[in-house]
Amino acid sequence: MVTRTDKQTARMPYRLLGNSGLMVSKLALGSWMDYSDKYTADDWYKMMTLAFEHGINFFDNAEIYGRGLAERNMGEAIKKGIADGTWSREDLVITTKVFYGSKGFPEGPFGKGPEKGLPPNEQGLSRKHIVEGTKASLKRLGFDYVDVLFCHRADAFTPIEETVRAMNFVIDQGWAFYWGTSSWSAAQIIEACEIADRLGLARPIVEQPEYNILERNKVDFEYVDLYKKYKLGLTTWSPLAFGSLTGKYSLGGNGARLNTKEWSSVIPDIAERVAKAEKLRPIAEELEVPMGLLAIAWCASNDNVTTVLLGAKTLAQLEQNLKALEILPKLTPEVKAKIDAALPFIPHAAEKDWPAYMRQRHL
Repeated sequence: MVTRTDKQTARMPYRLLGNSGLMVSKLALGSWMDYSDKYTADDWYKMMTLAFEHGINFFDNAEIYGRGLAERNMGEAIKKGIADGTWSREDLVITTKVFYGSKGFPEGPFGKGPEKGLPPNEQGLSRKHIVEGTKASLKRLGFDYVDVLFCHRADAFTPIEETVRAMNFVIDQGWAFYWGTSSWSAAQIIEACEIADRLGLARPIVEQPEYNILERNKVDFEYVDLYKKYKLGLTTWSPLAFGSLTGKYSLGGNGARLNTKEWSSVIPDIAERVAKAEKLRPIAEELEVPMGLLAIAWCASNDNVTTVLLGAKTLAQLEQNLKALEILPKLTPEVKAKIDAALPFIPHAAEKDWPAYMRQRHL
């Protein structure tokens, strides 16, 4: 692990991303936005600048975020930072994801996309959509390449070999340096790696799963053999379990996403999550730290996690979340044992059959 030592970025650890030579910060900034968010490029420049000043060099995006607006905002923010001398392109690790396209989800609460009938080839992991989607993302970003391109979900209909070949084509064109997966099963990642090995192609170096104290199965159970076998890297999302682990819901916080009808349909077990999260409160109070920072630090303390994606709606939220690094020394084995006792982890087989889910959703 390498740590930058300049005044602004002291204490930010850097790690190799999977089986590569790419160094990424232990904390990263995600750019997820729904269709109601009104961020501007200037807003994102301020957010990225604050993150960069604290040592973050990893900035994540996706073609679906804000129907492409998140990529446009980030691209303009990066260019402004280059022009102002805040950073160079070489300072930044920029990632994006393809699968859903940029016209919205076909249905569901993530926004008011078309209810049905998106053009059939504008989603998925076919060679056609990977190539066309990547070119469209780069156009929105305004750059010739991203550092890592992710497959945002597994594709139930496209052979994994086609996806592996297409992602390597993108790399060969210089549009991305590495590729990774997001929310893939262990079996799917293994198949992709075996195909890549057989064909002499580049493997995926990183997976982007949900990981938090309430959602541990993939990272702490399903993927365990992949860390040694393939040196798989992880860039994990939702360290606060969609805000459940902040503690604000049980205190009647207003304006939270989980309080909306739309999000309650996505996460039907909100009440159960909030009740579980409350079991962390005594531990956080004993350590004299906010529950949210304890939850983020817990994710960052896992040696198998390369980088933890932070989300923030305001500069104040981001500044608060960045303090999680200061909590890391308090995550002793004894404290982790208390967390495990309060919220026991019981490994289980994957509950959701993603291919079946995708077939039901998209056909």
